[in-house]
Order: sequence, then C-alpha cells, then structure tokens
Amino acid sequence: MHEGVPVVIPTLYWREGDHVYLHGSAVSRMLDTARSAPVCVTVTHVDALVLTRSAFHHSINYRSVVLLGRPEEVADASEKAARLRTFMEQLLPGRWDALRPVKPKELKATRLLRLAIDEVSAKIRSGPPADDKADFDWPAWGGLIPIETRSGAPRPDEHVRDPRLRAPKPGKFQ
Repeated sequence: MHEGVPVVIPTLYWREGDHVYLHGSAVSRMLDTARSAPVCVTVTHVDALVLTRSAFHHSINYRSVVLLGRPEEVADASEKAARLRTFMEQLLPGRWDALRPVKPKELKATRLLRLAIDEVSAKIRSGPPADDKADFDWPAWGGLIPIETRSGAPRPDEHVRDPRLRAPKPGKFQ
C-alpha cells in the first residue's frame, strides 16, 4: 500500500527451502511497507496461448502460485550476503566467486525480506483448446502457440577487455 492504494512492483525473488526472499533497494517504499504488513506474492509463468474459434474460449496455459504472509527483514549483514550468494548461484552457478566482494555499503543499500511458505495456492491450466463442438467447422485456426523463456547468446559490454573472459551459463530457471 502506498497512500492507501495497493501497489504491485516487479522485484527480484528466489526460494530457499521453506522461504521466499524478496530483494530490492533499501529505500523501496514497497519493501519498506512489506516489513510491517501482510503481503501477497504472485508468480505466473505462461506456457502457451490457447486459441479457439471464438473469442470467448481463448485462454492461456500457465502455472501460478499465490503466497500470503507477513515477511521479516533479513538485517544481519553476513546472513544477507549468504542469501544473496544463494540467489546469484541459482541464477548463474559459479558467478559469486568470480565477482569482487560485496561492500558493506552495498549490503546496507539492499533490503532483503524473508517470507515463510505457510499459506500458498497453486493453479495450473494446461491442455488443448476447449472449443464448443458447434464451432469446430468455423474457418478459423485453433490450437496452441507455445511460449518459451530461454537465455539468448551473451553480449559483452564495452568494458570486457580480456577476450579469455567467458560469459557465465545461466542456472536452471524455476
């Protein structure tokens, strides 16, 4: 909530065991408010557009979760660094050790909230279109258009001077 209005802002998150971690700037209004209020974290992954012969029955195949709870702030610098290391290693295995060490001021500028996975709901839609039988002869295409999330070819920035440096390979996206 900001000034009495619900606000949704994309933020980085990850799961470790029975907790989800929310990461962002220490001055984030959303994360500041979330430290003292119940939150709802929703994640949806779209797998396909589901096209039918009528606009009414169009849909998407998806997987989603809704997590409710009251997060707690991870304030201890060494614990915060350990959690951020886990996050980085899930994204890019081996990357943390290749980076310069995190500075204390960077940890101070980062807010990290931990939310226990106590109350969660999952919903999935999969499978083919659900056309009405009467519409099967209508001259419009029906079926699935898969949507894939994948990593593209790495593109170095202008400051990579050593050609022997290789881009890290992404971890398994969950």
